[in-house]
Amino acid sequence: MPGFKEDVFEHLAAVYQTIADEMKGWISLLKEIWPLLLLLFLGLLLLLWFAEPAPPKKVMVATGEGSYRVLAEKYKTFFEKKGIELELITTKGSDDNLKHLLDRSDPIQVGFVQSGMVDPNNIKGIETLGSIDYEPIWLFYRNHIFDKGTHVESNALAKVRVSIDPTTQALKIFKLNHLPINGRNLLPMTNTEGLKELQAGRVDALVLVDGIESQIVQKLIADPNIQLASFARADAYTRLLPYLEKVTVPIGGFNLATNTPDHPIDLISTTTNLVIDNRLHPAIQSLFLEAAREINGGRSYFAKTNQFPAYLDSELPLSNEASFFYQKGPPVLMKYLPFWLAEFIERMFFLLLPFAAFAYPILKSIPTYRTNLAKKQINSIYKELERFEQTTIANFDPSRRGEYLEILNEMERRVLSSKASKIATAECYSLRNNIEFIRNALEKQLIYKGREA
Repeated sequence: MPGFKEDVFEHLAAVYQTIADEMKGWISLLKEIWPLLLLLFLGLLLLLWFAEPAPPKKVMVATGEGSYRVLAEKYKTFFEKKGIELELITTKGSDDNLKHLLDRSDPIQVGFVQSGMVDPNNIKGIETLGSIDYEPIWLFYRNHIFDKGTHVESNALAKVRVSIDPTTQALKIFKLNHLPINGRNLLPMTNTEGLKELQAGRVDALVLVDGIESQIVQKLIADPNIQLASFARADAYTRLLPYLEKVTVPIGGFNLATNTPDHPIDLISTTTNLVIDNRLHPAIQSLFLEAAREINGGRSYFAKTNQFPAYLDSELPLSNEASFFYQKGPPVLMKYLPFWLAEFIERMFFLLLPFAAFAYPILKSIPTYRTNLAKKQINSIYKELERFEQTTIANFDPSRRGEYLEILNEMERRVLSSKASKIATAECYSLRNNIEFIRNALEKQLIYKGREA
């Protein structure tokens, strides 16, 4: 057993000595190449300064009521699966959402906005990820309010009591038809208030802009006392207002059993747009587009499969991330890896690629740098040896022989103990030969002087 213990201690001592020697070697190397390492460190700091930060774990989204809220909840569920929280902020609707985004001090960075709401002269700081769904303009009215065949959006509409949300695109219908708009027949209300007033008979018609999934729209479609107007001149509206689209409800499109409606209904529709603060992290933008493709990309009542998301109008500039998405699809890594891992690898790749291009020549030059540093040390001693030789020849004093030899010995000791002796071995041997040559020359000089004496 004592032999076994001694064997263990010997191995441990050998391990310790090996580690200690390696540490000394690394420390010695660091002392030599620290300027190059400092240069690499400064380069890395510069890249980190310009690099994109990691995406936030929480994003605030302006929603609204009706279909916007329903849609936002679907997006929230999608983002939760990716490890990101969407904080849904209830607003008064599309116009309110746009105001939040235009305010650069507002923390909200994403909002659902109707097409046609944006003032082209006031779009600083906002971009779009594209349209994600149709949002028709619905004109519901009580039975027998209008004569059969009447263009409902004509002057007949100005003669009845109409509930309308004043922040929607529907007001532009009145302006295009040059309808008189006044407080007696046009009553500003929210969609919820308008529903109650219409069903109670206190207003004759209700104009709203919302998705077909909206609870208010579904209640009105199912109400036998309420009719949905058809925009007979839908094509004209889409020409005059390019951000509008024509959509159609076919015969029996709401209920085949009751054949509701019993005639085709043409509607004009805005689109729901994902509008963002242009400072929104690119990875979050890509994730919103992925969510839009999954949630809104399927076949819906008015949309075909893969019709959304899409860039349908040019009211707002399309973000760079969205442009890349529409041309080439989502980032490749996001197809196969979890969001956080894919985003991290992509961000690090674009960070480390230029750093590698910067670091490669520096790392490659380390051996040359060490050799040049060693040669510089050797050249320094060479110069010192040259000065010594010239001074000694000019002022040779035989009584100082011991001093001369000690100077040469000291030079040789410095050569042997220097790092250059391990790196530039050939140059060190050459230097030592030269020192020996001077030493021999001194001895000859002494003999010569002795003979003269």
